[in-house]
Amino acid sequence: MIALARHLPAPAKLNLFLHVTGRRADGYHLIETVFELIDWADSIELRVRADGAISRVDPVRDVPEDADLSLRAARLLATRSGCRLGVEIAVHKRLPIGGGLGGGSSDAATTLLALNRMWSLHWPRRRLAELALELGADVPFFIHGRSAYATGIGEKLRDLALAPRWYVLIAPAQGVATDSVFAAPELTRNTKPLKISGLSRGRQVFRGRNDLQPVVVARHSGVARSLAALRQAARAVGIDARLARMTGSGACVFLPVDSENDAARVRSRLQGRAQGAIAVARSLPVHPLRDWAFD
Repeated sequence: MIALARHLPAPAKLNLFLHVTGRRADGYHLIETVFELIDWADSIELRVRADGAISRVDPVRDVPEDADLSLRAARLLATRSGCRLGVEIAVHKRLPIGGGLGGGSSDAATTLLALNRMWSLHWPRRRLAELALELGADVPFFIHGRSAYATGIGEKLRDLALAPRWYVLIAPAQGVATDSVFAAPELTRNTKPLKISGLSRGRQVFRGRNDLQPVVVARHSGVARSLAALRQAARAVGIDARLARMTGSGACVFLPVDSENDAARVRSRLQGRAQGAIAVARSLPVHPLRDWAFD
């Protein structure tokens, strides 16, 4: 049994496009998206306890205990598995809250993945993913741990091979509440799905759009300004500005580029112009803990 694990990565995800294709009777929205992991990540430290107590250390500011997905993940896993061990959880946030990067979901998934090994549970991936869905629609993707075409509420995943690429991101200072976006009356909810056969290693994965983006841009000026700045920088260095878009329900926006040099050129253009944090990240073909968690 591993008693202490430091620097466990909880990587961000990007929605390369996000279509809202319908709505279930229970109110959940049906979506179509392509998820991709990037190497911008939170870091988690877990220390196993023998007394069964599950607690958090140095809690993330403005995240109450009942909203802490890592804590909820550990408690849910302990209850369903019958494990009598406990854990101390420390989440070191680097990903912006309310940024559409899946930070909280990724923290929860990393906690589940790590505790599956640290508590010697030996759950298979499918069982862990089913539990993850109870914590949020994005959490199963991080358990899945590789680029995927997703449907349903985001839990139906199909592997998708994507070419390596770089991304330039802007994170506005203010986050966006997901619930408010999906509740917006003006949200498009009937987009016709793409055909997965049409998605390829090329830029076809960007031929869709983010149906949530018009709602967020109209309501959040910081996101609108960030998207405009990113598009202006793209045009200045000869990159198709239409590729710039918002991820998830916002607030972060991103631009895919082919090389680190292109990313540096775009970032240079943004310096002093973007009203938010600028980040450069690489795509990740697989989650760093994907295999380790099931050894």
